[in-house]
Amino acid sequence: MSRPVLAIDADGVLVDLHVGYARAWQAAFGVYPDERDPLAYWPMDRWAVEQVDAEQRLLLRAQFQNPELWATLPAMPGAVQACRRLHDAGYELVCVTALDKPFQRARQANLKALGFPIRKVMATGHAEGDRSPKADAIEALRPVAFVDDYIPYLRGLPAWVHTALVLRAPHGSPNVGDELRHARSVHQDLAAFADHWLGAG
Repeated sequence: MSRPVLAIDADGVLVDLHVGYARAWQAAFGVYPDERDPLAYWPMDRWAVEQVDAEQRLLLRAQFQNPELWATLPAMPGAVQACRRLHDAGYELVCVTALDKPFQRARQANLKALGFPIRKVMATGHAEGDRSPKADAIEALRPVAFVDDYIPYLRGLPAWVHTALVLRAPHGSPNVGDELRHARSVHQDLAAFADHWLGAG
């Protein structure tokens, strides 16, 4: 008998992209930035980094084209344990990430190395709009729930999937206002979602 599927976002839910941003900054400019605001939602607000010009921006963006960055991000606190609990409770966990497809294997290797019980990664790419770039993947997977930390990625998902929002960090967060209607439940992190889901189940 097949397991029910739980779809889970990566950056900010499973792995820490903020650390990746700091590493990319160091690779581009030779210095690891100091932390300015540990509660900032966006990496450029968390770290004490200056505005970059067009040439520097290209140099920084080039670091994110290195698969090694995506293969070596650290886990978010409590995320591996939360996934193990969900897996042990009988769910198949699938990572649905807005990462570009060329880095899908790097993401999969990263999750495996960290000990996540996740064998499948679906990379959808990033796009803004009235419908989540992850919507097609969610419709194909037919998960019982989808967990993300970015409210626009819950737009336009099927009504039958439980949409769970991880708030993560409050300062400058886009997860506010009327858009919160897209989330069926709201949690501080993946561990809190697991508590809720397994308690409710």
